[in-house]
Amino acid sequence: MSSSPAPDALLGPADVRELAAALGVRPTKQRGQNFVIDANTVRRIVRTAEVRPDDVVVEVGPGLGSLTLALLEAAEHVTAVEIDDVLAAALPATVAARMPECAGRFALVHSDAMHVAELPGPAPTALVANLPYNVAVPVLLHMLDTFPSIERTLVMVQSEVADRLAAGPGSKVYGVPSVKANWYAEVKRAGAIGRNVFWPAPNVDSGLVALTRRAEPVRTTASKAEVFAVVDAAFAQRRKTLRAALAGWAGSAAAAEAALVAAGVSPQARGEALTVEEFARIAENKRAGAAEPVDHKEPRPQ
Repeated sequence: MSSSPAPDALLGPADVRELAAALGVRPTKQRGQNFVIDANTVRRIVRTAEVRPDDVVVEVGPGLGSLTLALLEAAEHVTAVEIDDVLAAALPATVAARMPECAGRFALVHSDAMHVAELPGPAPTALVANLPYNVAVPVLLHMLDTFPSIERTLVMVQSEVADRLAAGPGSKVYGVPSVKANWYAEVKRAGAIGRNVFWPAPNVDSGLVALTRRAEPVRTTASKAEVFAVVDAAFAQRRKTLRAALAGWAGSAAAAEAALVAAGVSPQARGEALTVEEFARIAENKRAGAAEPVDHKEPRPQ
């Protein structure tokens, strides 16, 4: 990694507004744009993400480059994915102007992150991003699914979304995002971010969520799509018991009950009580026609 850039290389409030004015950029609600204007906040995000000198970081929604510059201070390489035409065109020039010694370690992908299937250069080891609030969960899940080399993730999202992502079974906010994120990673809250570090200031608080990819995938013979189908069905009607909520998925309430019993899950339970492993067992037992429960125990020596 190159020597550290000058201390004034990061963007402050005046720099952000000046850049935006020069580009004719007005943050839009449609794309969930709220630009970070505080250098201490982006350095804190990089610290909390535990970015290492050998990391290849992918950043989604870099905007004017506040976090991008802080990542370049710490990582081996940064690839930014930006959908906005004007912002995507301007970011390489911002990097070159403020951190010329880092320009060779930066790449820009002008694309919708939801449709990114490959990235230039070495495989990413970390995802660090201030995610647009309106698409935070689908973008996060897409990136984790598409790039299995991502070991560590730190995302800034709406505080309420952060709570949902990090919730465990039994929590009132535990739901589809919680289970699907846990399919890929161990998830935890990693801090709160105030509204005054953004321009424009959002009407909601923000939170940091840290995800560490599972050392071993969920043990199951069902596919991810099959497991996620059970999860979607279970939470589509949260107040119903799983026997009722999964009736459409299984073909009938009786078939749902059979799959649940075979999976060792009470038909009277509700989705918010189940772990991702239990959802996987339910999916397996639909595939098996619920004829026999799928046994995860190691075979006993004869």
